[in-house]
Amino acid sequence: MVAALTRRFGDLDVAEEAAAEAFAAAVERWPADGIPPKPGAWLTTTASHKAIDRIRRENKRDDKQKEAQMLYDDDPPEPLGAIDDERLRLIFTCCHPALALETRVALTLRMLGGLTVPEIARAFLVQETTMERRITRAKGKIKAARIPYRVPSAEDLPARLSGVLAVLFLVFNEGYLATGPGTDPVRQDLTAEAIRLTRLIRGLMPEDGEVAGLLALMLLTEARRPARLSASGELVPLGQQDRGAWDAALVTEGLGLVRERLAAAAAGVAPGRYQILAAINAVHTSARDVRDTDWSQIVALYDQLARLDPSPIVALNRAIAIAELDGPEVALAAVDRLDDRLAGYHAYHATRADLLRRLGRGQESRAAYDKAIELAGNTAETAYLTRRRG
Repeated sequence: MVAALTRRFGDLDVAEEAAAEAFAAAVERWPADGIPPKPGAWLTTTASHKAIDRIRRENKRDDKQKEAQMLYDDDPPEPLGAIDDERLRLIFTCCHPALALETRVALTLRMLGGLTVPEIARAFLVQETTMERRITRAKGKIKAARIPYRVPSAEDLPARLSGVLAVLFLVFNEGYLATGPGTDPVRQDLTAEAIRLTRLIRGLMPEDGEVAGLLALMLLTEARRPARLSASGELVPLGQQDRGAWDAALVTEGLGLVRERLAAAAAGVAPGRYQILAAINAVHTSARDVRDTDWSQIVALYDQLARLDPSPIVALNRAIAIAELDGPEVALAAVDRLDDRLAGYHAYHATRADLLRRLGRGQESRAAYDKAIELAGNTAETAYLTRRRG
């Protein structure tokens, strides 16, 4: 609905608010009047009328011809172009190169990814107010620059690919482990949609290594979903999962994609970020038991990833692998160097807590668990961390 209204009225704010008002009207009227025969058409028509009312109020002019065009909208349907999936087409459209990469990712997550501003802010490790301003500025730039909401041509796709993949990666991450306290810990609707859309891009760009890498990463991660929550709803970390419960078909498909990209790397094609992340997941998934994990290979892959993405999150994950290879003391020294950048990130404190526990520093470990629990986003993580603290 937001997508269709944006194309029709050319304003993201009008489209978003009109869609919200239509759903609010449905909540109010449908219980009394009954669900209409065509609910989607009812919502779309209502939203269109809400948008027209708002434009009338704001413009305070009576342009009959323009209003009639808005009401009946007899324009021929837009050609599909290179993408025939409505949602994927609009994700590509929102990821316009005129916007900074981080901004277009945040905007697309808000408009089309189903994520709230607090969820997006947590994904970027920034304050909610900062993210709200960033999204507002992006909408304003689109309106002021008259950036068209059109179907991108096949030639447009490569320039927009990095932003699209970043959106799908973050949508998948929110589904894999939701950050909001009021949501299910694992949101299969988000992971399934991210995988579906990535498969579509894979069909459009079968030779692109990063598309294949992202799909492999998603498949190998999704394969572990059946073992990620205990019967009581507690998060089960990778090392404690029942590997027999993993989805064997997804593992096989994911590992096949990783092998394909490794062959390309052997032929001199340098892997990108998603390909390396997929390779790390492949090492974990290939081990029949956590004790069989090749930690030296994982550390080497993180070293390679850090050269492409020298972020504190990558450094934190590398330190976790270092703990298995060189011991908790070496890993803790590496983790403590990240304090100024990750002080508000619960996984940083959870990692410190576990390393301190392994070093026998119980009081410090408990304090770190307290901080991790305070910052944790969902009930499954909170339950796991609380038990570990106890």
